[in-house]
Amino acid sequence: MAGFRLFDLNPEQDLAVRTINGPLLILAGAGTGKTRVITMRVGYLISEGVDPSNILAVTFTNKAATEMRERLLGLIGKDAAKKVTMSTFHALCVRILRSGIDRLGYKNNFSIYDEGDQMGLIKKIITRTAARDEKLDPNLAKNMISKAKNNGHRQPEPGQEQSLLGAVFAKYQAELKTLNAVDFDDLLLLAVQLLEEHEEVRQLWQKRFHYLMVDEFQDTNLLQLRLVMQLADARNNVAVVGDDDQSIYGWRGAEVTNILEFESHFANPTVVKLEQNYRSTNSILKTANKLIGNNPRRRPKSLWSAHNEGEKVRVIAMKDDRQEAEFVAEEIQRRQVTEDAKWEDFAILFRMNAQSRLIEQNLRARKIPYRVIGGKSFFDRREVKDLLAYASCVLNTDDDVSLLRIVNTPARGMGPSIVESAIEFSTKARCSVWKALQDEAFRAELPTRSYKAVAAFAELVDGYETRLNQPLADQPAILRALVEEVGYLEDLRRSCKTPEEGLSRETNVKDMLTAFEDYGKRASEGLRGFLDEMMLRQEKEEEKDEDSKGTGVTLITLHAAKGLEFPHVYLLGLEEGLLPHDRSKLEGTVDEERRLLYVGITRAMRTLAMTWCQHRIKFGSPAPCIVSSFLKELPPECLDQRSLGQLMNTPVAQESVKGRFDAMRALLEQK
Repeated sequence: MAGFRLFDLNPEQDLAVRTINGPLLILAGAGTGKTRVITMRVGYLISEGVDPSNILAVTFTNKAATEMRERLLGLIGKDAAKKVTMSTFHALCVRILRSGIDRLGYKNNFSIYDEGDQMGLIKKIITRTAARDEKLDPNLAKNMISKAKNNGHRQPEPGQEQSLLGAVFAKYQAELKTLNAVDFDDLLLLAVQLLEEHEEVRQLWQKRFHYLMVDEFQDTNLLQLRLVMQLADARNNVAVVGDDDQSIYGWRGAEVTNILEFESHFANPTVVKLEQNYRSTNSILKTANKLIGNNPRRRPKSLWSAHNEGEKVRVIAMKDDRQEAEFVAEEIQRRQVTEDAKWEDFAILFRMNAQSRLIEQNLRARKIPYRVIGGKSFFDRREVKDLLAYASCVLNTDDDVSLLRIVNTPARGMGPSIVESAIEFSTKARCSVWKALQDEAFRAELPTRSYKAVAAFAELVDGYETRLNQPLADQPAILRALVEEVGYLEDLRRSCKTPEEGLSRETNVKDMLTAFEDYGKRASEGLRGFLDEMMLRQEKEEEKDEDSKGTGVTLITLHAAKGLEFPHVYLLGLEEGLLPHDRSKLEGTVDEERRLLYVGITRAMRTLAMTWCQHRIKFGSPAPCIVSSFLKELPPECLDQRSLGQLMNTPVAQESVKGRFDAMRALLEQK
């Protein structure tokens, strides 16, 4: 690729970019510019004559993949960038399965079930399977099934088949297959199975991708490691980027051993350490280095910065969590004025979501704008799930979850009694609910009015299924026609309590229809491809609610803060039982809790304040707290440790007072 050049890289980054043959492990510490290295390396590969279509870059979130793709556009241009495959693990697995899942007994038009769909199916199976005196929490069942799948098990392990959980697991998998559906865990599990058991499929994908790059390798689980190993051919050009010190997702299956034992999976790799940090001051970095050095099993690295030492890290003891919340809100308000800072420069980090309540109350009282990262996803909204269910149902009529969601939405005379009868018939006949509704033996038992309602619904779905599958069909227009014919928007408005709510929900439906039209302009996979993309947007904790796009002080959990950075960070609740969490001591995961605090510390760019309380409200009553053992591991020379009383009584420098008055005077003059 003519004209491409490497620039603004430090020596270690340059080495990582130029090492293109054989296994490569890039140990990228927090804030060391790993995304830049990944995109530069892709550009360098192309400049060395590698076909862009032979390059695969895999990460965990759509956000990360999009950011890499945008950076790549600026480096190598639109045409070359389009040929590079930048994908999440799950999106890659969908592509692999769409091309060969029929070898595993599924049809290629399979549906993807989200968490809500899973829960609905699991609850139904538990109801059918459990004896009168047996109980099984559906959430527990879902989590245990997910854990088993992430460990590579497609069925209950030997000896577990007779348990209720084992029976539910087996029936859940069987019913998914009958419905021609998979869940998110199946995407990985089945893709690995397909590659491992079918050599011709494995060779097809190995021939496609000659160079593999995996971001956030410390977050991969055993299945994801097996997937990468299957895609790597004899060339073994596998480059992984990660930081074992930031491995904080063990609770959802991530295996830190994947990065710690990389050499055992890919022999004789080149190992490059990125330790120059471009984000934080050295006081913050020294604090982080000293803390994480207490973890016994890690790849040694020490972050450093060309920035100055900066302010010491403050550790402030509070009387209770009310005082903690008041202090943080008051200080943010003051600093926003005196330091001419933006609200978005401030972030408040905490271990548990429950810690945000008092913070929010105090921010509201001071009219400080804020955003809580996390919450109800756009894709969990009723009208969005309804529209996706309609689309999925006409593409895969055997998708029971989607069909049952829309069978009487809007009301069309197919109430609970008909639905229950159809489910019962389908269970006995071992067929989908759709086939039950079409079966004349089932219809014959219905009253005349119900018979007509079932026949009309079947005719509706049949008609739109036929229209959508016609060559050159205008699928967006057909989907709009379906929404109009069933009177969905009118029914939606009637169900809303206020006109504003109705307008908001109607806008969501129209936005989804427009998104499908936009998808059709950039991709050729049609409605099935669009549904895949929409489902994949719900991957793990990546998608934020609309508040995360707003403005204001950021309130966020430590787990969700990974990958972000803020000039000023307040890290709350450094207490035993909270950080480290009580559970970690029972489960032997204190090292991961230490990594979690390390992640929190390294989010700060200029200033960091950490607090702990002598008392904290628990279950409605104040309970005594003990300062976190982690604070004792921090370097005293980098800390400014005080109680709030000491902090408030510290004389303020004359220059600081003058600066505050000047800032307030300027603010008043603007008004």
